[in-house]
Amino acid sequence: MTVKELAEALSLKILTNESQPELDREISGVYVGDLLSRAMSRVEADNLWITIMSNVNVIAVAALTDPACILLCEDVEADDDVRARACENGITLLGSPRSAYELCVEYHKQIDTFS
Repeated sequence: MTVKELAEALSLKILTNESQPELDREISGVYVGDLLSRAMSRVEADNLWITIMSNVNVIAVAALTDPACILLCEDVEADDDVRARACENGITLLGSPRSAYELCVEYHKQIDTFS
């Protein structure tokens, strides 16, 4: 499943540039967590990273770990600086009002559809 397919399937908001090529990245796995020091050692390349953290340090961790995208849950907003840094680093930010748990359940349902 690509980032774009995920966004469409789960009705996610794309918080960064919608025409970026990163939307075509394949997602392979999920990491859910908010502790950035832990995420730095656990997020793997091409993962979907689900978090409530939305500061510029999240972008720094993502630049090191290379997830397919970051999904901000629970209606967490990313300010302009965070969005700009994400775009500069080729990182797609998505948003949803749902909880991390709900998003994981929905993602799990979708991967069977796209397999």
